[in-house]
Amino acid sequence: MMATVTNAQLAHQIADRCRLTGRFVLRSGREATEYFDKYQFEADPALLDEVGAALAPLVPAGTEVLAGLEMGGIAVVAALGRHTGLPCAFVRKKAKEYGTARLAEGADVEGRRVLVVEDVVTSGGQVVLSTQDLRALGAHVEHALCVIDREEGGAQALADVNLTLHALFRRRDLQAGEGSVQKDAGRTML
Repeated sequence: MMATVTNAQLAHQIADRCRLTGRFVLRSGREATEYFDKYQFEADPALLDEVGAALAPLVPAGTEVLAGLEMGGIAVVAALGRHTGLPCAFVRKKAKEYGTARLAEGADVEGRRVLVVEDVVTSGGQVVLSTQDLRALGAHVEHALCVIDREEGGAQALADVNLTLHALFRRRDLQAGEGSVQKDAGRTML
């Protein structure tokens, strides 16, 4: 485990490790010249632990359950739960059709104040859909928390469904990071 770092140091580490430049199609269908390969920080236990520690103070008072969204939000919510002691739910994009057939696994969300946790928010589309699903299950959801807000309309989309977005970093916080990796014609170049 690495020593605790400042948010500025953490932003630099994430940008250095995860920020790619090139041409990318995002989940929202939009094209981008910059991409944050979130799996690079999610797959590094020490870096993910630092992310969890940095997110913990952003958890709104009164939160009873942390709900991580499939797939990237699962790793983040587990790290965050370690630092807050709050129980976690793991939210699928679609309920499985076998076994328990649940949409949300882990902690029960019904009647509880739930914080939706995502790794990266762009348009906010998946957070909105998952929030609607959680509310249909009886969860009280008023806040969402992400590691990176790409600042491409996600916060407004969430506000439109009465959700407040809290972000550890915004894209502009990470753009100052050095060492981004250039993707070119299927090759990765430093």
